[in-house]
Amino acid sequence: MSDFIISIDQGTTSSRAVLFSAEGNILVIAQTEFPQYFPEQGWVEHDPIEILNSTYAVMDDIFNCDELKNGRVVGIGITNQRETSVVWDKKTGIPIYNAIVWQDKRTTGVCEELKNRGLDEYTKLTTGLLIDPYFSGTKVAWILDHVDGARERAIKGELCFGTIDSWLLYNLTNKEVHATDFSNASRTMMFDITSLKWDEKMLSFLRVPIEILPKVFPSSCVFGHYKSIDFGEIPIASIMGDQQSALFGQGCFTAGSAKNTYGTGCFMLMNTGTEIPSSTSGLLNTIAWQINGVTTYALEGSVFIAGSALQWLRDGLSILEDVELSSEIAERESSLNPDSSVIVVPYFAGIGSPYWDMYARGAIYGLTRDSGRESIIRATLESLAFQSQDVLQAMQEDSGISIFKLQVDGGASANDYLMQFQANILGVEVERPVNLESTAAGVAYMAAITLGYLTIDDISNLNQAEELFKPSKSIEWRMRKTKIWNDAVKRTVTNL
Repeated sequence: MSDFIISIDQGTTSSRAVLFSAEGNILVIAQTEFPQYFPEQGWVEHDPIEILNSTYAVMDDIFNCDELKNGRVVGIGITNQRETSVVWDKKTGIPIYNAIVWQDKRTTGVCEELKNRGLDEYTKLTTGLLIDPYFSGTKVAWILDHVDGARERAIKGELCFGTIDSWLLYNLTNKEVHATDFSNASRTMMFDITSLKWDEKMLSFLRVPIEILPKVFPSSCVFGHYKSIDFGEIPIASIMGDQQSALFGQGCFTAGSAKNTYGTGCFMLMNTGTEIPSSTSGLLNTIAWQINGVTTYALEGSVFIAGSALQWLRDGLSILEDVELSSEIAERESSLNPDSSVIVVPYFAGIGSPYWDMYARGAIYGLTRDSGRESIIRATLESLAFQSQDVLQAMQEDSGISIFKLQVDGGASANDYLMQFQANILGVEVERPVNLESTAAGVAYMAAITLGYLTIDDISNLNQAEELFKPSKSIEWRMRKTKIWNDAVKRTVTNL
C-alpha cells in the first residue's frame, strides 16, 4: 500500500485537485473551470456553491484515478484564492450572497472613508496591509450592510464569514469546523499579525461582529477530517493562501529568498523570517506560515492583472486565439520590430504594489500607423514583466537585500518569451522549476510535514530547476525600456 496526499488548489478561475505521493512527487492533476460574474462595472463575483461543486468534481476525479487503486489517501491540504469573501448561514450552510472576489472594487468608497478617518498608519502597523478594496474586511462589511437582516443575524452568531479556505473546510468537514490559518487571516485587514489575534479596533471600524469570524490555527495542523466512502476519515492537515503556499512550494525557507507567481495576477513574495520589516514602497507585510509555534513573515508585492490580461486578449478583444501562442507571436514581432514603442498598462482593476491606486484603469500607449494585433499581444505579455520589475525594485529597497535570482512559477511562467524578457528587464537570473505546480505542492508538502512524512530538508531536495534564463541585454537597453514603461505608468496612475 502506498500513501498519498491530495492538494486542493482552489483558484480564481478554476478548481484543481493534485495527487502527490507522501514523498512529495506529483502524480495526477484534475482541473475544472467555473463561471465568473460581473453584475456591475468593477464588481466581480463567484457563486460559492459552484466553487464547492467544482471542488468536489476534481476531488472525485482524483479519488477515482488508477494510481489510488493500491494506495490510501493519508491527508488533504487546501490552498486557495485569497481575500475572496463568503458569508453563509451557520446551520444550513447556504451563502447569503455571492462570494465577492479579491478583484472586486465596489468598496472603494468605504476605503476612502477609512483613509479620511486617518486609519492608514494603524492599519499598516497592525495588519501589515494597506486600506484597499482588495482585502476581505470591506467585502464582508458590504455584505452585512446590503443583505437584509445580515448584521443582526451576524451579531446573534447565526452567520459565518470566511475566505474560500474556510468555506471549503466547513463543507468538507460536514459543517463541523469553521476555521482558517494564519496566512489567510493575515489577508483580511482585520487580523493583528503581531499578536496573532483578530483586531477589535479594525472590527469596530468595519462594523464586523467577531461572532462570525473563523478560529485561526497554524498552517501546519489537523483542522478536521473529510469522510470519504473509500478511504475513511482523511485528516485535512494543512491550509495556506495560494501565494504563501507557492513560496513554501518553491523552497523559499530562508530570509531573503523570493518567488514570483504568474497567475491571474502576479504575486511576488520574499521570506523575511521572523522579522516584519517596515515598508515605505507600498509593499505588504503578511504571514507566510506558522509551523511548531514559529511564525514566518513575508514581504509581498501584488499585481492584480497578469494572466488575465492575456485572457482579455483572447476573450475580450478576440485577437489571440490561444494564450499559449503569445510567446511565439511576441518572439516574431520582437524580431521584426525590436524598438516598438507600444506599451499596454493593464490596470483593469486599479493598481496594487507599489502605487496602490484604486482609480487607475488600463491604457495603451505608443501606437503608430504600423501597430497591429501582434504589437498589442507582445506589449501585453511584456506588461507582466514590467509590473513585476516595479515590485522587485520596491522589495529590494524595503528589505535592503539585493536579489540575484528570482524563482518563478504559475501558468504564464511556462512562456519562454516572457521569462527571457523578465530576466532582461530585471537584470537578474530567472529560475523556472521542473514542477510549475508550486502552489499545489506547497500545501501538500505542509500536510506531509504535519503528518510526519517530510521535513524541511526533504522538501529542499525536491525542488529542481528546469531552465535558467540569464539576462542577455545591456544596461542601456534595460534603462531605455524601463523609462518608456515608467512614462506610461505616470500617465495612467492618478496619484503620481
